[in-house]
Parts: sequence; structure tokens; C-alpha cells
Amino acid sequence: MTNVRALAAQTLFQVVDKGQSLSTVLPNAASKLNPKDKALLQQICYGVLRYLPTLEHYCQQLLDQPLKGKRRVYQFLLYVGMYQLQYMRTPEHAAVAETVNALQSMRAPGLKGLVNAILRTFQRQFSELEDSANRIPVCQYNHPSWFMKKLQAAYPDQWQDILAANQDQAPMWLRVNQAHYSVAEYSELLDEAGISHCLEPRFEDAIVLDKPCDVYLLPGFREGACSVQDAAAQLAARLLNPQNNERILDACAAPGGKTCHILELADANVDALDADSERLLRVEENLKRLGLHAHCIHADASTPNDWWDGQPYDRILLDVPCSATGVIRRHPDIKWLRRNTDIADLAQLQQQILENIWPLLKPGGTLLYATCSVLPEENCDQVAAFLKNTDDALHQSLHQDDTPTTPGLQLLPGLSDGFYYAKITKRQ
Repeated sequence: MTNVRALAAQTLFQVVDKGQSLSTVLPNAASKLNPKDKALLQQICYGVLRYLPTLEHYCQQLLDQPLKGKRRVYQFLLYVGMYQLQYMRTPEHAAVAETVNALQSMRAPGLKGLVNAILRTFQRQFSELEDSANRIPVCQYNHPSWFMKKLQAAYPDQWQDILAANQDQAPMWLRVNQAHYSVAEYSELLDEAGISHCLEPRFEDAIVLDKPCDVYLLPGFREGACSVQDAAAQLAARLLNPQNNERILDACAAPGGKTCHILELADANVDALDADSERLLRVEENLKRLGLHAHCIHADASTPNDWWDGQPYDRILLDVPCSATGVIRRHPDIKWLRRNTDIADLAQLQQQILENIWPLLKPGGTLLYATCSVLPEENCDQVAAFLKNTDDALHQSLHQDDTPTTPGLQLLPGLSDGFYYAKITKRQ
């Protein structure tokens, strides 16, 4: 029988030390488990990644020297045990015993004495350990220091709220397919199914569930009545404002939520482009479930000469590759996989894509620039520079403080994920 704690330690080792994405490693590990244990595996992995600096600090205090080399994976098992003891409702004796037993399936029974002793000491000394961790900013907020400095500079009054929101579990938002039901009608179906939820007037297609549930419990999910999509991401299609019979490009389209939303709002001719062939398959799966059609193109948005047929687009949704710092609560591994040096590289790539895609837009057409980042270098700074350097680019305000020098709409993590949008039209 597969040990969940052992799998969690191995998964975390692959993410933190080997630099692999949690969204890649976790499904492979979970495939070996029953549904109940899958949920536990996810809870532990997400939790350890949320509180990694604090757990590392505890180990530094309790181990004479860190476990390295071939023994490094067992350090992550200690994190797993400590996370259960501090943050989960697992009975303490069970948390210790199950973590120690994981060493059997990890073929390291000789370390049982060490792991048991460290976890027992952790229990006895917890108050002092917690006090010492709370005096260290990186442990107090459980984010990398470079990212905290960027947030403090960009959001001097809100940076702590952003960090706190990143530590929360993300809510489950639904996008109602209004080609099938109004939001009010679908809300009634959820009531009938006993699924508690709230409406949020700021997001006209959205419903948020009081707690996440299996998608196949949602009324009409298989038939395309709704999709799972964060409220902030749902704004993309609404701000793009697609119209019937228009030719529309969704660049960087995977996994397809925005593509599908565009087609739910208008009978348009949509090209869904993505450079990742595997993720493009998810676009096709989503289209199929919803009974929609788009022309899926496997290609790189930064090199349109390789794939563009020369026919200009009425509208372009440009959801560019970004740091994903607005969706950390959904992907806590971002905190430890992203580096400070990545931001300048990403900003350069975004600039290249924006400049290369712009000629594909017809005069009078609309381009919506989007990221799931909270960093100005990728967002308002990027768009302000483009507007300044592009003669036929016209800024379109999305709110009263949206100006050509401070353009766009920045949503911060909280009610929704952190997203940025800026709307630009091409001079006639």
C-alpha cells in the first residue's frame, strides 16, 4: 500500500529541489492513491509549500545539520510531519506515527529513530520555535524576500494583505454559460442540488461556492451549463466584448476557459493559439464539453509569421506568459520556483509578443492585454511603454484612474485571483 506521507515528501522534493511544477508532479503521485488519500496528499503538499520557510526554520533549529544528498528527501518528510502537527487536525500521535512509518516505504527504516526524536522535540518545544520563527520576516509571511520587497514598493498600503491572501485556500468560482442559463436560474439549480453558494454582482457570469465540490456534482456540468473559472479570469471575455461574426484571436489560449467564454458570448470566428501542444488539448476538451468550436493552432504567439494567414483580427485577447504572482494561492509552488531575475526576462518576452502581435489587429480593432501577475513591470509599466512607443495605439480606460501613464485594471488576490487587464484600440 502506498504511503501518503512518503509520496508527499517525494513530491515536495521534486518541486523545491528539482524545480518541477506542482501541477505536473502532483497528478502523477496522486494517480497511485484512492480519492480520500488524494485529497490528503494535496492538502499536505499545498500546506508545506505555503509555510516552507517556517518549516525550514524549525528543522534548522532541531537538526544538528541539514539532511543532504541522498538523504535530502527525508528532510521533506520532516516538513510533512511538522506541517501536520502545527496546521492540520490530525491527532498528534497519528501524525508522528504515520510520518515515521513512511520511512518503511521510503526504504530508510534506519532513520525512524531520528525522525521520531525530531518530531517529539518539535512538539515539546513548539512555543519557543514558533516565537523565534515569528521574529523572522520571511517566516512571518512565508514568501521569498525579493517578492516581498517588490510588493512593498508597488503596494505600500496593501502588501501585507496580498501576502495574507496568498496563504488562503482559493475559492471555487463557477462561470455560468448564459447561453444555457442566467446566473439566477443556475443559482436555483444549485439550491435544488443542495450546493451552498453566493452571487457576486461585480462579476456578471460568476457564482462562488461556499466550499469546493466535485465538478460532476454541479447541475448540467457535463452538458456545458457551467465551467470552473476564477472570477478575475472571467473578466477577460467581458472586457474584450466580442461580437457576432468577428474574427478573434485568443493568443496563449490554454487551457481554454477564456476561449470558451468568448464563444459563449458571441457567435464569432475564434483562433485559439498556444505554444504547448499538451495544454492545447485541454482547450479542445473544454470546447467539446461546451459544444463550441474554435480553430486551435499549435504555434508561438511571438512569431506570427510562422502561422498567421495574413487576415487581420477584429479583436485579440493577449494573455501573455507571466510570473503568475497573482495566482499563488492556487499554485503555492510559484513562490519557490520563480526567481527575481525571471521578472525582467518575462517582461522582455511580453514586450516582444505585444509588438509582434499588434500588426495582426485591424484598424479600429481592440486588443486586451492580460496577465495573472501583480507586478507593475509586467503590467502597467509594460502597457505604458507600449502606448508611448506605438503611434497607432489608443488607450481605452477601464475605470476612472486608468490613464495612458498608469494604464489598466489591477485586481489583487482576495475575493478573486490577482489579474491585470489593459484595453488598447488601433487608430483607424
